[in-house]
Amino acid sequence: MRIYDVTVPIYSGMPVYEGDPEVSIRRWLSLDEGGEANVSHLSLGSHTGTHVDAPLHFRSGAPGVDQLPLDVLIGPARVYDVPGAGDIDLACLRGVDLASQRRILFKTRNSAARVGGRFGTDFAALAPEAARLLVEAGVRLVGLDGPSADPFRSADFPAHHALLDAGVIILEGLDLSAVPPGDYELLCLPLKLLGGDGAPARVLLRGQAHAPAPSPVGEAGYAAESAQGS
Repeated sequence: MRIYDVTVPIYSGMPVYEGDPEVSIRRWLSLDEGGEANVSHLSLGSHTGTHVDAPLHFRSGAPGVDQLPLDVLIGPARVYDVPGAGDIDLACLRGVDLASQRRILFKTRNSAARVGGRFGTDFAALAPEAARLLVEAGVRLVGLDGPSADPFRSADFPAHHALLDAGVIILEGLDLSAVPPGDYELLCLPLKLLGGDGAPARVLLRGQAHAPAPSPVGEAGYAAESAQGS
């Protein structure tokens, strides 16, 4: 059974969302300089790289990352391929099995465009109406391969609010470039930051044996799945 590490590496000077703290990793103690061990000093924001958003991210007094339910962060998940240049909208969700999936990860053009972990400002995001439909369907975790659920410089972050206000965990910054669409076991372990609005996470996908891969979502994907009676 194959294991995919879908975590973006963290390193000094790595790309961060505009306005977030820059990442700095430097040697605090060094064996080469006579220290008794190698020890590094880390400086980074809570939404660096592959990370989890907690409801506290946008609501004061809401649960922090240390209060997120582990049974949502770990369990069956499905990766859907979202072709095209647009955002994840209602048309894309026509091919998504909302009746049974509680953890959904979207592989978009962001994964193909990733170069050295960098994103442009025109990354594919989640349309507000799609976020609301995911909430209504009972989805508990939404994973994205872009740096944010909302478009760059969004004025009011409607997708974040729709999901987080309903207690849906948002997982951002995934590297799904090598992951085929299909069913997996998600293992998402964010740092346990007390009262944290979010935290970097190590995220793995463990492939399920003989799991059928879903068709690409959207109009074409919906037609293919409908023809199969799904």
